[in-house]
Amino acid sequence: MKAKDNGRMSDGEIMDLYFARDERAIKETDVKYRARLLYLARNIVHDAQDAEECLNDTYVCVWNSIPPARPDSLPAFLLSIMRRTAINRYKAARRQKRVPAELVSSLSDFDDMLSDGDSFHTEQAARALGETLTAFTNALSDRRAYIFMSRYYLARPIDEIADKLGCSKSTVNKEIAAIKQELRQLLESEGYLK
Repeated sequence: MKAKDNGRMSDGEIMDLYFARDERAIKETDVKYRARLLYLARNIVHDAQDAEECLNDTYVCVWNSIPPARPDSLPAFLLSIMRRTAINRYKAARRQKRVPAELVSSLSDFDDMLSDGDSFHTEQAARALGETLTAFTNALSDRRAYIFMSRYYLARPIDEIADKLGCSKSTVNKEIAAIKQELRQLLESEGYLK
């Protein structure tokens, strides 16, 4: 396999390793994406050991998913699995009352929006909702997309987002409120609200 100039394999080469059932796929995935995946996990679980366990669980899930899955974007696929894994660990910690307040507010912001009905228990419905959320995010300005993804996908704290943007926390909170209102209207028009 040919390596890129920086010594890392391309995503396509890594995917080929998965399809060949070559265990180097996990090593190369770790070399290329470990820092990004751990960052996401730590933002959700707020514990280094739990984040490492989430990383291991993510690699097992990826190994078991590819093949047959052939994701269009390896980093998006990895982050999606890591996020789900970390949220599950977070929920387990919540049952044990070990949850940071910052994360509770981040993940619970949309609890009142989405239906608990049977429509979300099918893969097709989940995919449709995912497409709706992707279209919503793509329609946002770069700044608002950064805020939305940072807060609700990467679970970054408000003050970290504000520092990165060079603005106040209240400005970020106002933008989040506006984004949530737009999303609420979209979800209502698409029939996803309770």
